[in-house]
Amino acid sequence: MARKIAGGFGKQAALALALACLLMPASRAEDLGAPPVAPPMSPPCDVPAADIAAPATLPIVTQALQNGEKVRILAIGSSSTLGYGASSKDMSYPAQLETILEHALKGVDVVILNRGVSGEVAEDTAERIRSEVALRNPDLVLWQLGTNDALARVPPQEFEDTVRSTIRWLKENRIDVVLVGVQYTVRLARDANYAAIRDSLQKIAAEENILYVRRYDAMRFIAQTRANLQLMAGDNFHLNDLGYQCMAEHVAHAMIVSLFVKRVRPARN
Repeated sequence: MARKIAGGFGKQAALALALACLLMPASRAEDLGAPPVAPPMSPPCDVPAADIAAPATLPIVTQALQNGEKVRILAIGSSSTLGYGASSKDMSYPAQLETILEHALKGVDVVILNRGVSGEVAEDTAERIRSEVALRNPDLVLWQLGTNDALARVPPQEFEDTVRSTIRWLKENRIDVVLVGVQYTVRLARDANYAAIRDSLQKIAAEENILYVRRYDAMRFIAQTRANLQLMAGDNFHLNDLGYQCMAEHVAHAMIVSLFVKRVRPARN
């Protein structure tokens, strides 16, 4: 199931400690004070951890790993999930993320279903999430969102209500949630509505205690420190293969680190 990522993902030696800690009982890992260990990022995509995410618990995925079960992930969102601008479906961020996680979690079967729809706003995705969850029964929903809502001038409070209610519904159904935020582009950097949607996502994640991948911050860091790198396709709005590679690496980093957050392990029906 693993696919080869263009440019490679770096050495996997550091992942041995991560897997060992994941498979040992949680209490023992915490007693040892084991630090979070995430897959190494490739040089073009390397950014400070603070520009990727703040760790948050992923209790359902953690339990699946401890039980030796398949990890089922639903990747849903708009064109950045679909992979618009990539050279092939295998270069979409969910496809690359599946490869990274399977290399990181040796022996674990990770299945990521890509349900991206170009141009979709959060309200439409929220409706699809409910039907996809009923069909697929995922352990985790990766929800990439915000950019189209900002461009469509969806009121930030309306956006927030939609996202928050969907997150709570997923929690009630014992499904982990990861929000993947808006992308960074120079032409939208000073757009007030874009900033409001971005800030709303950070607020929601903090208040709902879920993992939020700060895609805007990570892409901005790369743009400001590596001017020779191009993460965008020819339209200067959608991502290219490298952009999707970095997106996958950053989401993987956030997820692996979050698996080490101290947690109360829930029972799954």
